[in-house]
Amino acid sequence: MHAGPESPACREEAQLLPEEWLKVKPVAVNGNLSPGIYYPTGSKRFVDARHPVPSPTDSQPSRTHRYGGPRRSRRRAILKNGECNILKSRISQRRLRFLQDMFTTLVDAQWRWTLLVFTLSFILSWLGFALIWWLIAFTHGDLELDHLPPMQETTNWKPCVFNIFDFTSCFLFSIETQHTIGYGSRTTTEECPEAIFIMCLQSIVGVMIQAFMVGIVFAKMTRPKHRTQTLLFSRYAVICQRDGELSLMFRVGDLRKSHIIGASVRAQLIRSRTTKEGEVLSHYQTELELNADGCDSNLFFIWPITMVHKINADSPFYGVSAADILQERFEIVVILEGTIESTGQTTQARSSYTTSELMWGHRFVPLVSYNRERQGYEVDYSKFDETTQVDTPLCSAKELDEFYGSQGDRRSIESTTEQQPLMLKMPERTSTDPKAEQKDGDFTVTL
Repeated sequence: MHAGPESPACREEAQLLPEEWLKVKPVAVNGNLSPGIYYPTGSKRFVDARHPVPSPTDSQPSRTHRYGGPRRSRRRAILKNGECNILKSRISQRRLRFLQDMFTTLVDAQWRWTLLVFTLSFILSWLGFALIWWLIAFTHGDLELDHLPPMQETTNWKPCVFNIFDFTSCFLFSIETQHTIGYGSRTTTEECPEAIFIMCLQSIVGVMIQAFMVGIVFAKMTRPKHRTQTLLFSRYAVICQRDGELSLMFRVGDLRKSHIIGASVRAQLIRSRTTKEGEVLSHYQTELELNADGCDSNLFFIWPITMVHKINADSPFYGVSAADILQERFEIVVILEGTIESTGQTTQARSSYTTSELMWGHRFVPLVSYNRERQGYEVDYSKFDETTQVDTPLCSAKELDEFYGSQGDRRSIESTTEQQPLMLKMPERTSTDPKAEQKDGDFTVTL
């Protein structure tokens, strides 16, 4: 017995979607109604004059998921480039807290500020010690006319530092002392103990400034954050069936030849949640279970890999259908962590997907092939974000499980012609009753 499009099961299923979506050709098999395929109205391709259906070969098939009711997009917590969209305000003693961790502050600062601090640290130290040398010479009397270098031999005057005329001479001597240049014309004598102490102190301070600033510049240039510029996340995440289960998938890739060791990928769902007590948690985070190619989230990351989140009873998307995606507001944050092979540092790359970047009924196209000429596997990154449209029920995974619940594990879905986009293929049955015969998957019994 076939269930028509006006049957209660069909009407109940159609209520899941907004009016802008059109159901095309539900296929009844063995008395059960298939979930069917829904397409948005307004397409240029027609099966007949009344039922417009988008073609899988349309110029922009990936846009079909955006039709329907007005989509509310969530403000991102993580931008597509991995930056955290977090603004911190009203922090007590903010400047003092950042100055206490000066090294990290300068490493995180922009290059212009780091170079400015680098330059000022040397210039100010030269000027500061030049002033101290000038005070030593002034208090000892080395700057008097009778005690200047041209008159020192006639007056038999022994200065604290030879060849000091004025503040400019003190500044030059400060630079020579701090960087151990040693031109030989200005030297410290044993006449002034304070001069000997300042010479030792400036040498120590000069080495400390150089070590501090070189460490900052080196740490800034070798930050693991820069390695994330060659780690890619697909622009969109897709939802389709894999092994009979609805799955949310996105793709990760690495552009460099050096690999990420021990790479692992995590995903978190950020959305609003109301507790039993009525408290609204506007940024509640839920961990999503991921796997790739039958493995867990730990990757052997030698080529782009598609990460899969199976939408089962443990998934927060278990009761979400394609129509709900159009109205929901959430964000999926994906995080890739691993150790850089060349430096041994740990890096973390981040991205996110909002509801407007989920493509229901699409699948990523393969991009890895073997190149016989170059004798190696070739990755075509021009196809990294490319998807193809596939037949996918737009009901939720929960409703799909309820539909299949009475049929055991009979999730074989077959794509036929464009006029019949989805069919549930039931296993063949054998009957010992000579009066029973099978026609197109249905059993007809002659009474």
